[in-house]
Amino acid sequence: MSKIPLILLLFLSLLSSTTAEIKTLTIDSDSRPMILFEKFGFTHTGHVAISVYSVFVTSSSNAPNPDASRLGFFLLSEESLLQVLLEIQQNPHFCVLDSHYIQHLFTFSDLSPPPLSRFNRSYPVSSPNEYSLFFANCAPETRVSMNVRTEIYNLDRDGSRDYLSAGLTQLPSLYTFFSILYLGFLGYWIYVCYTNKRSVQRIHLLMAGLLLFKALNLICAAEDKHLVKVSGTPHGWDVLFYIFQFIRVVLLFTVIVLIGTGWSFLKPFLQEREKKVLMIVIPLQVLANIASVVIGETGPFIKDWVTWNQVFLLVDIICCCAIIFPIVWSIRSLRETSKTDGKAARNLAKLTLFRQFYIVVIGYLYFTRIVVFALRTIAAYKYQWVSNAAEEIASLAFYLVIFYMFRPVEKNEYFILDEEDEEAAELALRDEEFEL
Repeated sequence: MSKIPLILLLFLSLLSSTTAEIKTLTIDSDSRPMILFEKFGFTHTGHVAISVYSVFVTSSSNAPNPDASRLGFFLLSEESLLQVLLEIQQNPHFCVLDSHYIQHLFTFSDLSPPPLSRFNRSYPVSSPNEYSLFFANCAPETRVSMNVRTEIYNLDRDGSRDYLSAGLTQLPSLYTFFSILYLGFLGYWIYVCYTNKRSVQRIHLLMAGLLLFKALNLICAAEDKHLVKVSGTPHGWDVLFYIFQFIRVVLLFTVIVLIGTGWSFLKPFLQEREKKVLMIVIPLQVLANIASVVIGETGPFIKDWVTWNQVFLLVDIICCCAIIFPIVWSIRSLRETSKTDGKAARNLAKLTLFRQFYIVVIGYLYFTRIVVFALRTIAAYKYQWVSNAAEEIASLAFYLVIFYMFRPVEKNEYFILDEEDEEAAELALRDEEFEL
């Protein structure tokens, strides 16, 4: 058994997010030594129900009769992961099924005789922890085809099943709470736009659309998680979730780019280079959302799961970098304009506004990409919802700050300045405070 693929897979099991739901999966002629199916946080009332059928094992001429006991399913806790990695490093030919640190479920020797070749059993998990469900193939030069149906759940006090991981069972309430906040936010934004009709620009309408689709996205997320929690399947709400998520993310990046260029409230048009940024960001977001759907709706059992994660991460980094350029361009353009138009105080106010916007965007991207990932990685499995809460709090704070900074008001505090401020503003513009 190859050592490097095993180590990589076990390492990736640390980084993979906890999944749930009732899933029916098809493995077709797969030769991988290990396949990660699920990762789930159990309470003391946890259960794993596995049904395997239509099992077919093919082998090469060098190994015509593979040992059925060398293929099987097991659970591996986070604490035991390092011990198993150490065993693999010490012995390249070590079979994970022989480890004392795993919780054995069954091997192919327990299957019913051909042609049925099936197995169905439920296992209680009495030790609360976060476990990963693996399939191991320790038979050399063999390929496995099978259909697998998994039900992983915890039992509530009333005996009902909870198909969400122990650390994610609070998500339906969390998303419902934030969806109500965003609907209230949208109502207030409409009121502000209505009372300041003369100052409303096209960008403010896009910002209203962003709030609407953010609220719809959260409503679908709440209903999706609720149905998964009680029934194990999202009943189509996941489709609506991905649709609204796509529209919301595209609108978010578009609004940041357009505000960064000063479109609508500073100038009525976009320059060619600014249009190119949008032409790059929007198609990349389409690709990122395709990757998000593949990652969310399949799982680590597919062969290209790691590749799709890499695609999503790369595209997200490119988009985050791309939306910074228009803000930098606007700051540099304002600095150059301030040297010739004789409106130092007004330009200083605009520079202050865009510099603050730049800092807020950088802070938001840093927190939601790095800090949230760190929380998701280091938090105990029972508190995985904390990273989701932190992400939603940071997003709401970002929206509040940006919408306040660029709200439609007739007398914007940034642009209404006295003439006596001109001399002080000219001195401020001479220093390097606004260099990035």
